[in-house]
Amino acid sequence: MNLRNLKQEKGITCVQLAKDLGVNVRSVNRWEKGQSDIYLQKAIRIARFFEVSLDEFVK
Repeated sequence: MNLRNLKQEKGITCVQLAKDLGVNVRSVNRWEKGQSDIYLQKAIRIARFFEVSLDEFVK
């Protein structure tokens, strides 16, 4: 599952996700476009936020 699909399924905007994760919107946009890697700690938080396993998120 990619970040864009997860956001769309939950109806979450980049702004909302950034706020909930404590990061800036630019970071979320870069992750979504594949322009920046997500550190493991953030990937774990994103997976928990969307209630998916880390394995599902990183596939």
